[in-house]
Amino acid sequence: MKTEKLSPKEKTKTINTTGSLAVIDALLSEKVDTIFGYPGGAIMPIYDALYDFKDKLNHILVRHEQGAIHAAQGYARVSGKTGVVFATSGPGATNLVTGLADAMIDSTPLVCITGQVFAHLLGTDAFQETDIINITTPITKWNYQVTDANEIPEAIAKAFFIAKTGRPGPVLIDITKNAQLQLFEYFGYRPCIHVRSYRAKPIVRLGYIEKAAAIINQAKKPFVLFGQGVLLGNAEKEFQAFIEKAGLPAAWTIMGMSAIPTDHPLGVGMLGMHGNYGPNYLTNECDVLIAVGMRFDDRVTGRLDKYAKQAQIIHLDIDPAEIDKNIKTTAPVWGDCKETLPLLTHLLDKKTHHEWLNEFEIKREKETTVVIEKELHPTQGGLTMGEVINVLNELTGGDAVIVTDVGQHQMVACRYAKQNKTRSNITSGGLGTMGYALPAAIGAKFGAPERQVVAIMGDGGAQMNLQELGTIMQFQPNVKIIILNNSFLGMVRQWQELFHEKRYSFTDIQSPDFVQVAKGYKIDGRQVSKREELKESLKQMLDHPSAFLLEVAVIHEDNVFPMVMQGKGVAEIILCKEEI
Repeated sequence: MKTEKLSPKEKTKTINTTGSLAVIDALLSEKVDTIFGYPGGAIMPIYDALYDFKDKLNHILVRHEQGAIHAAQGYARVSGKTGVVFATSGPGATNLVTGLADAMIDSTPLVCITGQVFAHLLGTDAFQETDIINITTPITKWNYQVTDANEIPEAIAKAFFIAKTGRPGPVLIDITKNAQLQLFEYFGYRPCIHVRSYRAKPIVRLGYIEKAAAIINQAKKPFVLFGQGVLLGNAEKEFQAFIEKAGLPAAWTIMGMSAIPTDHPLGVGMLGMHGNYGPNYLTNECDVLIAVGMRFDDRVTGRLDKYAKQAQIIHLDIDPAEIDKNIKTTAPVWGDCKETLPLLTHLLDKKTHHEWLNEFEIKREKETTVVIEKELHPTQGGLTMGEVINVLNELTGGDAVIVTDVGQHQMVACRYAKQNKTRSNITSGGLGTMGYALPAAIGAKFGAPERQVVAIMGDGGAQMNLQELGTIMQFQPNVKIIILNNSFLGMVRQWQELFHEKRYSFTDIQSPDFVQVAKGYKIDGRQVSKREELKESLKQMLDHPSAFLLEVAVIHEDNVFPMVMQGKGVAEIILCKEEI
């Protein structure tokens, strides 16, 4: 591992310090400002060291370690920084597993520091001893166990470098208690700048960029799909310049949403199982498909043997492992899209594709008639999830950070939320973790305190990390919480209705009075079920000076359409259940 070089004068500066203080110094050197965690016996020395740095490090005491790691994810996603988590050994560490898996598949940079039993007790089944290294190896970008304090500075430096460079991801450092307590000769913290055998960015091959440009310049029906790689690369401006120069229609994945404003003239909607009709259907009519920072997930492609077989494929990605993994490419463009997009844009002809863009508009009009209008502007019956999002758009102007849980409400919010600013859509994309939204919203508010943060969840997911209302009570992040309550595990129920003859096997869920629960945590709230009260109640929530919970009773048995059914191709997308 290479670190920044010390001057001769600096090399003579050494002090004796503890491993725990070296951890704190490393975090300060990495400009960490917020830690999400929960103390325990095996990490107590680090917490003791933290006590003297309350003025420099803001520690948020969550109510469950899963809440800590989801909060760190929300913080990282909205701020672009690396999220930091503290947890103790045994159950404290294992409670991070879901969040690590979530961060790994969604490429979220995290550094998780766990305490561990004394080194001489490793392998003895000591109290709260768990082999967290082997448990988390498949779901971390890198992990390492420290048993000697001398290793701490280098291990943490390497952790931050690996977590935030290249394709980001979670890293876990497990530190035995003896290493935390140990006095050692400390030479100061030096950030890592290189790790042997780890190449953060692949070498850009200009030949492939030239090939990609030639293909795009000859295209009659080019189509761009973009994912979170644009956001992670801080390449929003470069991406917008790319599509605007060549007049390229562009659709986002659920993770790529907000890389361009949702009302951008070249933005044609969302891809995926419940994405927009045009982008899915016309994937199989384009002649060139250009993927930027996305991984051709199964929810985007549907059946691979029916996916864009007519098109030449250009794939821009920083992770070479994603190239040709699912879809065979014609021109693979390896590299950071912050670097590759300008090189590609420079070689493009300035064009417009009015007739091709019009085909998306025609499909949009059909989707509006069959699906969108009745979702956003119903005139009778119960409230729909779509109209809640539509009124929220009107009140926020599309400037809020929207944090969603997982389920029907997630798909509806991602379909209809307006977003004008980057890093505004925070959700669990790849793993689909229920219980994500509430803690992630807390983290997002600490990561972007100047922005309005709205957490949207269903009545099922809301109960999975409901205890984090206690974190809001203690630390007062001004998070707005909307629970769309349909008294079902809605997405599972939809599948049971459509494909299992309405055999609702354990999907009808009873819930507490969420407003009364919030009241127990000293958080104000309100329930609404009438259309004429919806706008006023949402305005009350947004205008409230502190956190507020709004429970909205929505239609019990409503479905999310369009839908690409499992085992079908993207062009077989349906607009209503009558088409099944």
